[in-house]
Amino acid sequence: MSANMVALAYLIASVFFILALKGLSSPESARRGNVFGMLGMLIAVATTMTLTENWMLIIGCIATGAVIGTIIAKRVQMTAMPELVAFMHSLVGLAAVFIAIAAVNNPVSFGLPAVLPAGSKLELFLGTFIGAMTWSGSVIAFLKLSGRMGGTPIIFSGQHMLNLLLAIVMVGFGLWFFFSETTNWTAFIMMTAIAFLLGFLIIIPIGGADMPVVISMLNSYSGWAAAGIGFSLGNPMLIIAGSLVGSSGAILSYIMCKAMNRPFLSVILGGFGSDGGAAVVDDGTQKTYRSGSADDAAFLMGNADSVVIIPGYGLAVARAQHAVKELAEILHEKGVTVRFAIHPVAGRMPGHMNVLLAEAEIPYEQVFEMEEINSDFSNTDVVLVLGANDVVNPAANVPGSPIYGMPILEAHKARTVMVVKRSMGVGYAGLDNDLFYMDKTMMIFGDAKKVVENMVKTI
Repeated sequence: MSANMVALAYLIASVFFILALKGLSSPESARRGNVFGMLGMLIAVATTMTLTENWMLIIGCIATGAVIGTIIAKRVQMTAMPELVAFMHSLVGLAAVFIAIAAVNNPVSFGLPAVLPAGSKLELFLGTFIGAMTWSGSVIAFLKLSGRMGGTPIIFSGQHMLNLLLAIVMVGFGLWFFFSETTNWTAFIMMTAIAFLLGFLIIIPIGGADMPVVISMLNSYSGWAAAGIGFSLGNPMLIIAGSLVGSSGAILSYIMCKAMNRPFLSVILGGFGSDGGAAVVDDGTQKTYRSGSADDAAFLMGNADSVVIIPGYGLAVARAQHAVKELAEILHEKGVTVRFAIHPVAGRMPGHMNVLLAEAEIPYEQVFEMEEINSDFSNTDVVLVLGANDVVNPAANVPGSPIYGMPILEAHKARTVMVVKRSMGVGYAGLDNDLFYMDKTMMIFGDAKKVVENMVKTI
């Protein structure tokens, strides 16, 4: 294939990638967006294979990866989707590091001069350290999201100063590698090793409440790593695809931070989010709350005109999305208007709740984002909160609260609020929820799926 044809094919693939991002901006067009993305990747891979004679080896590697990916995809539960995404990000970063190592070891095979020029060294430096930090950071995110590591921030004295010192040393080794007349493996290896360590240290102080931002941030890092390697190899497809992923991930990180009213820098510096604890006020006295049963909740919803359901991570853990769909259908048959309210950072990754509701085939027209539905809560008869905590906490309206100013779903404005939780434990932000103690609120304790199934039977 001629150089012009290769450039044209890569351009077409890039257009498909852009259309994929466009499609993923809405639930109604998400399936079409995925198809565009797959077509773009098919064109990109097929074009790349025409540039090498070792296409059988490439096909073998692709087939191996496809088999492993298919097995994992079939086995993974929807509740494990956040950690799966983090794991995939780690592989992208590691791939960038391996490509950089191969390019440094044998630049001629990548179409580069035997002695790497300064520009290629700089690009390999950027791609390598971003890729290494993406890998190690994503590993920590995976461990935290999967429960193999506590969600509490790991903070120690002098942590930020240590990170800064390591970053300076890493850049120093990078400059040594850059200015060396020959391939300086010592500088390259040390630079890469410090980057791996930095990835761990940057993510460990970030708590569970900030995991949605972490995932989108690591997604951005993986894209920039691919783009950096693309510049080194002179591959326009890697540059374009990596830039698209990097920029979209950065924009999503900004949206997530805005949804929590937190500066991006404060997320990176960590220290927000902790494990649950007892629900007590500052002076240690126990608060009072009103509790009820699934039968009580079923009676209230069955006699309401409008119901809003707010899903949270508790719904994901209980795998209650299908039971919730059945509940919504029964209420609809009784003439009750049922809608779902989604907070941007509900769950453990961006769009987590949207994915779960889509899996249960809940109609898109019943699902509303926070900005669309907040003004309707004051006219809503019943709000059913399923495992959500921080995203409905009225403490966000109290000056001095750690989450003050965070946009929330204003469930507390509804006439009646019912909250399904396993216990009175706090959420990832480590804060008690004032909503639970309001006179209009009824707490229903238990597994979300079992509780909703009991509601269905009663109605």
